[in-house]
Amino acid sequence: MQRTLRNLAVALVAGTFAFAAGAQDKAEKASRKSESAAKKSSGGGKVVVNGVTIPQSRIDAMNKELTAQGQPDNAERQAAVREELINREVLAQAALKRGLDKNSDVAAQMEMARQAVLVRALFEAEMKASPLSEADLQKQYDTFKGSMGSNEYKVRHILVDKEDEAKQIIADVNKGGDFAKLAKEKSKDPGSKDNGGDLDWGPSARYVKPFADAVQAQAKGKVSAAPVKSDFGYHVIIVDDVRPLKVPEYAEMKEQFRQRAQQQMVQKMVMDLRQKAKIEDR
Repeated sequence: MQRTLRNLAVALVAGTFAFAAGAQDKAEKASRKSESAAKKSSGGGKVVVNGVTIPQSRIDAMNKELTAQGQPDNAERQAAVREELINREVLAQAALKRGLDKNSDVAAQMEMARQAVLVRALFEAEMKASPLSEADLQKQYDTFKGSMGSNEYKVRHILVDKEDEAKQIIADVNKGGDFAKLAKEKSKDPGSKDNGGDLDWGPSARYVKPFADAVQAQAKGKVSAAPVKSDFGYHVIIVDDVRPLKVPEYAEMKEQFRQRAQQQMVQKMVMDLRQKAKIEDR
């Protein structure tokens, strides 16, 4: 029940905008009525609910959010915004009248919502103050592309804990043993053992360095001459095939690099602020 109540505003938004979407096919009379309501909600007239004026800033904030979601700004949307804000105001007033804002759980949720808005505003301000240039993003892409190498490899492996066990697997494969069967029986890599040790296609950069070095040096179709040791254990490797690596163009990946850079910026800001903060457990 509490979850239902907490999600009521979301349901009202969904219901209101679903109605608004359907209203696009109404007759001209309904359209004119919507346009009139839109005019009121966009500054042409104030909306007052039980003596309380819905501020224009609240209308603008909702419109900004809907625009960011890709919803077109039209008469139907403006009418829906007006109706939704009236609904919220009516319900909020009823909640205040019952003293629900004094409830400790409600007060805590309101404070958390306030903090969330402040944190988002801080992040947005930081991004605006330190924008990422096209040159920054291009540099990140070039570094990434250079680290990927020129080839990608189709690899299978068997991972075990002991070197002697890996050597025995190599000997068994060289005697005609079924690599896929051995992988299912002996490998401790849960992500590949059931597929016969298959790691699919990928650049060597996806692997830890000892494994990557072995993959690049190994002849196609041959099992490892010796076990390859990594922090995970001992690997027996077969490189089934090799082909040139095609890295997506910069235009295709630019937004990914932008998002990653922004995340790194936020993480650095958080760590810097934590280092300066006085944090106590009492």
